[in-house]
Amino acid sequence: MEQRFYDAMTDCPVIAAVKDFEGVERCLESEVKIVFILFGDMCNISEIVEKIKEADKIALVHIDLVEGLSNHEVAVDYIRKNTKADGIISTRMNMINRAKELSLYTVFRIFVLDSRAFHSIERQKRQIKADFIEILPGVMPKIIRKVNRLSTQPVIAGGLISDREDVIDALDAGAISVSTTNQDIWFM
Repeated sequence: MEQRFYDAMTDCPVIAAVKDFEGVERCLESEVKIVFILFGDMCNISEIVEKIKEADKIALVHIDLVEGLSNHEVAVDYIRKNTKADGIISTRMNMINRAKELSLYTVFRIFVLDSRAFHSIERQKRQIKADFIEILPGVMPKIIRKVNRLSTQPVIAGGLISDREDVIDALDAGAISVSTTNQDIWFM
């Protein structure tokens, strides 16, 4: 199952990250193949995912941002049973591990704010079972290269991607893809 996700990223390296219903509608008009859902609640997340799936796009839910869900593994079970989501994004290892058990795509999101983040990646690299690692902010080519050396998972660059140059720099540094809420980039 991971191969389909990987192929979609290499075919179209821009991932639409949507933070509201307007963003969902706009991304459906684009040629992006993967959508990161960064909003919603337990009452509407199924509807949001359904719209994206109807457009034949891969839908991943940032489970930490869905209102009404806990930070316990049962939240992943809820997403699996009540939506057609292809996978999840999370900053929590327990959520990633549960999603892998349920055969969902997984993206482990890491905020690279200081040198401790590198130590954490290095220390946890054998425990990280996610399909991909997303690092934020994604506008640091030197950091992308370093994370690529530390990790066995492909890297997605996310956050603060604002123009074509940012996309090219991230991809040249070794990111497999970039995720962005900047709608102009979805249509590049």
